[in-house]
Amino acid sequence: MTLRPGSIGLAAALLVLAGCGGGTSSGSALVVLAASSMTDAFGELEQAYESEHDGVDVRLSFDSSSTLAEQVVQGAPADVLATADEDTMQSVVDAGLTAGQAVPFAQNRLALVTPPDNPALIDSIADLDAGGVAFAVCVPDAPCGAATQRLLDLAGVTADAVTQEDNVRDTLGKVTEGEVDAGLVYVSDARAAGNAIHLVPVPQAARVLNSDLIAVLSDAGSAPQAQDWVDLVTSSRGQQVLRDHGFLPAPRSR
Repeated sequence: MTLRPGSIGLAAALLVLAGCGGGTSSGSALVVLAASSMTDAFGELEQAYESEHDGVDVRLSFDSSSTLAEQVVQGAPADVLATADEDTMQSVVDAGLTAGQAVPFAQNRLALVTPPDNPALIDSIADLDAGGVAFAVCVPDAPCGAATQRLLDLAGVTADAVTQEDNVRDTLGKVTEGEVDAGLVYVSDARAAGNAIHLVPVPQAARVLNSDLIAVLSDAGSAPQAQDWVDLVTSSRGQQVLRDHGFLPAPRSR
């Protein structure tokens, strides 16, 4: 089961997750909160996990890492949290809401995408400064938004985005629906979009990487089952799935 709380609001999302039964004390549900950029990779891993854990239903909920962290702090019933940056995960660790250390499991980099026909004829990130170019980014408190601002500063782009979306998948949607000329998303999201987008090379993106972290939450209903999910994500099998979806390996040291 996949839930996207960003589409229904924080309060409603908490109720949805609560309705899912919270943790895994009954052995029937594992609630995983994960950054939107992980939608496709974790969806594939969900099938692998459930095939090896008879009777366990993995319930994935995707949104901006900052929104998910807020849900955890406010008491959302969940077993595992995966964020798209270190700072957001650290806020949950500092609140004493993780069981043990958070583990880095991948990195992600930004991509500049346009609709397939590239209506604004964008050839580089510098073209975002051209008059009349409408582009979308993530909100500043989302990891993708913070990374985007670093990239724009690095590239010397000073133009303002016409829209700031709550998470990276919403930003991607603005592009695939033709509502903007371009958007800055993660490579994993660009890959998921396939032929629905045109990819514009951004050499500077290699210098702006976000680390993805995962942790079992202290209120997990079944810590062993939650740890099994973390172990799957960090296993060679999980790492191959992540690479297939455009993620880079985790840094060797933090």
